[in-house]
Amino acid sequence: MINLTINNTTVTVEENATIIQAAAKIGIKIPTLCHMAVDCISQESKSASCRICVVEVEGRRNLASSCSTPVSEGMVVKTNSIRAINARRTVLDLLLSDHPADCLTCEKNGKCQLQDLAADFGLHNLRYTGEQSKYELDLANKSIVRDLDKCVMCRRCETACNDIQTVGVLSGVGRGFNAVVAPASMKPLDQTECTFCGQCVVACPVGALTCQTAKYPVWRALNDSSKTVIVQTAPAVRVAIGEEFGMEPGSVATGKLVSGLRMLGFDKVFDTDFAADLTIMEETTEFIDRVKKNENLPILTSCCPGWVKFFEHQFPELIYMPSTAKSPQQMFGAIAKSYYAEKIGVEPKDIIVVSVMPCLAKKYEADREEFSNDGVPDVDIVISTRELADMFKEAGIVFDKLNDSDFDHPLGESTGAGVIFGSSGGVLEAALRTGADWLTGEDVKEIDFKAVRGLAGIKEATVNVAGLDIKAAITSGLGNARTLLEKIQKGEARYHIVEIMACPGGCLNGGGQPYSCHDSSILEKRMNAIYQEDSNKVIRKSHQNPDIIKLYDEYLEKPGSHKAHKLLHTKYTARKAFK
Repeated sequence: MINLTINNTTVTVEENATIIQAAAKIGIKIPTLCHMAVDCISQESKSASCRICVVEVEGRRNLASSCSTPVSEGMVVKTNSIRAINARRTVLDLLLSDHPADCLTCEKNGKCQLQDLAADFGLHNLRYTGEQSKYELDLANKSIVRDLDKCVMCRRCETACNDIQTVGVLSGVGRGFNAVVAPASMKPLDQTECTFCGQCVVACPVGALTCQTAKYPVWRALNDSSKTVIVQTAPAVRVAIGEEFGMEPGSVATGKLVSGLRMLGFDKVFDTDFAADLTIMEETTEFIDRVKKNENLPILTSCCPGWVKFFEHQFPELIYMPSTAKSPQQMFGAIAKSYYAEKIGVEPKDIIVVSVMPCLAKKYEADREEFSNDGVPDVDIVISTRELADMFKEAGIVFDKLNDSDFDHPLGESTGAGVIFGSSGGVLEAALRTGADWLTGEDVKEIDFKAVRGLAGIKEATVNVAGLDIKAAITSGLGNARTLLEKIQKGEARYHIVEIMACPGGCLNGGGQPYSCHDSSILEKRMNAIYQEDSNKVIRKSHQNPDIIKLYDEYLEKPGSHKAHKLLHTKYTARKAFK
């Protein structure tokens, strides 16, 4: 432990702590743009590029960046000296001089850390004026908008992309006034290995990286009387959207969510959890078949489109490993435009399927060429949790005051197994619940596989099912996925089944969720709410969902049937590495 003095107050911290961490321990918030504590994976960004967090350290001639300077025994620090404050003001003034003054129309308005700092420092006039950077907007993909005019070179997106996700798309480009963070040769994101996971969007403190919004296409669809507009909402949305309306993180807002969606004008409000149960039926069938044949193991779950694009680029030699089952989002769309369309007597082209997802990669996924039938896409429009919250606000819906409502049927019935898809480990646990019953031929009572739960980046578990020791691994965050897959490639690790989610912590921490900047305390509350929702369900196994049983009886015949494969399964593409 190290003892130091900050603003005449003694503080004791661990020897590897930085000044900014030590100050936080005694209630001092040092302003910063570039520093990002990713405590859900025990990692911090220490680029020290913004220089807003500078402090005076006794005995040093120059000001020190508090985010990257380690503490030392007896250190004496002043965070509020006139020299430090003036230096911060100058840096902020210079940043603002090269920043667009379009705050009112910027997507990050009210959630921009540069805007907050300008307000905290009372910077109401520009001290410096002159030339401003001007770059072309990157709007070439369906998920992420890149506006380099607003880049402040904090390099937090670079940390998210390169260090946490190990995708390696973003880096510093140019020098001096022309320096920005971008792909090599300033390529659009769709011409790179970007997975569209959106973790760079979560990391960005300003409006340089934002969500490609689809709110207005949804409004147009809702006002088109010639279309039947239905909506599905993912499990992680219901435990996070309340945060946008002042509700405590982890509040379960399922019923309010349904009521709000009805108020917006959707013809039917359905649950992606139904499709999650359907995914388990297909994926577990495939898993058991591979285990019995002892081939193509481990099976890798394929619900996450960010992870799917990652392995298509980074591990094309393993392209036989992932389950061929579509994600719940795409399964829902396929069933909505076949089984459900027939039930209500509407042509598939006249049904518009809107998805509410915690994930920006879902926008990319819905746009993939293979997820359409005769030119009719499975899913038409994808909006994020944040976008839906914006729509509620625009419509004047006071979300936290709404009464609870139930989902519509038949695509709204779900089980606890479907709910836990929203948390890291949930897909694997849901598969184990069904797999245990199918392999034993019994209704197994012990269904809480707690060893696969939690926010840890890599988890391992061995579960005995019907006398067979199933070796499982769970990873969240693409950097952790890379570590695990490289071990599998080298023969250093052997498993039967592996769950991989692109975002640290799983869908709870998706790129489209309310901004939490990787705060593990918020993610843990969301996770606990997911499992509470699961435990409150009367039915907690996918294969016991009565509407799923009915779907197979009336339409799909059985899991793995020819019809099921045509509608619910897909193929992958070995993609080139962009250089």
